[in-house]
Amino acid sequence: MIGFQTLFYKEILRFWKVATQTVAAPVLTAMLYLLIFGHVLESHVQVYPGVQYTAFLVPGLVMMSVLQNAFANSSSSLIQSKITGNLVFVLLPPLSHWELFGAYVLAAVVRGLVVGAGVFIITAWFAHLSFVAPWWIAIFALLGAAMLGTMGLIAGIWAEKFDQLAAFQNFLIMPATFLSGVFYSIHSLPPFWQAVSHANPFFYMIDGFRYGFFGQSDVDPLLSLGIVAVFFAALALIAIQLLKSGYKLRH
Repeated sequence: MIGFQTLFYKEILRFWKVATQTVAAPVLTAMLYLLIFGHVLESHVQVYPGVQYTAFLVPGLVMMSVLQNAFANSSSSLIQSKITGNLVFVLLPPLSHWELFGAYVLAAVVRGLVVGAGVFIITAWFAHLSFVAPWWIAIFALLGAAMLGTMGLIAGIWAEKFDQLAAFQNFLIMPATFLSGVFYSIHSLPPFWQAVSHANPFFYMIDGFRYGFFGQSDVDPLLSLGIVAVFFAALALIAIQLLKSGYKLRH
């Protein structure tokens, strides 16, 4: 386990050394979203009975920050290692593909949860929140961060330059995140867009996470958990196979 622990420690240090950029900046962005959307829509929108819009918005912003930063950690690490050429120092030691997968994804989970905790601490001052089912909060936060960390690992393996990674993030991750119900309930959408939202796995992560706070959700949290778990398992199998084969890494 020495190799796994060393790589995991290296990945933690990599984002923590620049915490102003990797932690503080996403927290500030989420707070600005809350101030703008909360101020504009607080008196006009009530998604769940008895739940203020600002309170509804906070869990969505927390989960959005967890997902985006988990993806950013693993994807940016690999692409930077490719560009600078230091990836060879990760590949030379006798690390198995399981150890590589575990270290990168676990570090992505840590960064996602750290940023999510920071967003929650700051934004919770602006809303009254309850914790109806804290276990659901923890499960969806961990599983969502692991899923996006795995997706970031796949993107980092596939991309050969920064603009390819940026395209992956801008045309897949960002739209899927913003169209997942962070700022609204899908029941407020026309039927067509409700169907589109149900095809978005990000929706189930955020909806299940929000259920832990209010005990209310757009779909059954067990269904959300099952869908997210299936997507994570599928992505994990792909990532492990890519690491095992050395695709775009060992050439």
